[in-house]
Formats: sequence, structure tokens, C-alpha cells
Amino acid sequence: MLLTGFEPFDKEALNPSWEAVRTLDGWRCEGAAVHARRISCVFGAALTELDAAIDELRPQLVLAIGQAGGRSEITPERVAINIDDGRICDNAGCQPIDEPVVAGAPVAYFSSLPIKAMVRDLRAVGIPAAVSNTAGTFVCNHLFFGLMHRIATRPVPGMRGGFIHTPYLPEQAARFPGAPSMALDTVIAALRIAVATSLAVREDVRETGGQLN
Repeated sequence: MLLTGFEPFDKEALNPSWEAVRTLDGWRCEGAAVHARRISCVFGAALTELDAAIDELRPQLVLAIGQAGGRSEITPERVAINIDDGRICDNAGCQPIDEPVVAGAPVAYFSSLPIKAMVRDLRAVGIPAAVSNTAGTFVCNHLFFGLMHRIATRPVPGMRGGFIHTPYLPEQAARFPGAPSMALDTVIAALRIAVATSLAVREDVRETGGQLN
């Protein structure tokens, strides 16, 4: 399987998604080997890097991880929308406004992962989690939509994919008084559970947003 995290952005020194993802490179779960890749926080380039990793690895499962500062829970995303609308510039200085991720593509795609089962399993071990219905309109959603469009139009046979947002790490939240955070060890544990749940739940996921039959 392919597990991706983002490089730091918006003047941050680190990104919790990559800090967690890189620790899982080489981990094996349910017979699957995890391959970690760092993705640029740049519109366009992020999809090029994702495509290259998929072409190289031909994974059965792709789970992309991103930072959502201000959230207090692990949030599996339900839907990716076909819009780039940058609140800030990406790491290349680009700030698309009201542009499609992929011209002519559908307006949205649902995750093909068992997002409600992920939340259930995370909460069962005491990790705060909730389904999110918006991945935003920055590079996280850009990557999520590009992933689901790739699965819909140029799939690796049997490949499924989705996206999870994580909160700030404590050292990041310290710069924003009152902002919630989550310890890195907890984020790593959450990703292990999300991966295991995704690999265990295969045929029981509807195509309408990761709900269990």
C-alpha cells in the first residue's frame, strides 16, 4: 500500500502528516507492505508525484494524510470536490481561485475507504475521531480529488483510496494559543488503525461515502 504525507507549508517547520507517515515506511499490516512518500504542497506537482508513486508501486490501497490545523480529531474525509481555491499560496507561490482540479471531471468523488469503520475503531481505543465532510479547497483536497479521479479513470486493478486529516502537533499548537493538538505517537497509532481497518474491510463498503453495508 501507498501512504503519503505532505511537506511543511505556511511557514511551518514540520507537517504532522509526514512526521507520522514516514515512521510507517516498511511496516507490514495484513500481509501488505507500506511504502511512504512525501508529497509537495504544490498544486499540480502533488498530483504528478502521486501518479509517479502509483505507477511505481501499483498499490492496492492508497491513503493520503494531511494537516488540518484547528481540528481536534483524526478526521477521515468523505468527499473530494473538483475545485482549487487557495486561502494562501502553495509552496511554489501559486494561489488558484475557483479553478477545477481536473477540467471536465465530475464535481466530486467519494472516498472508497471504510471511513465510518475507521472512526469506530479509533474511538474504541480512545483516539478522538470523526468523519469529515470537507477536505477544504487547498492542496489536500487537490490531492484527494486527483487520487480518486485516477482510481476512476486509470485504476490499478482493485485499488482503493482516501484521505485523512490530522490535527497540529503540540509544538505547532504552542504558536497558536488555544489551538488543539495531538501527540505524534497518537497520530501514528491512529494511522496504524486506519490502515488495518481499510485492509480488513474490503467488500462491505458502499460507493456512497465509505459507509458500511
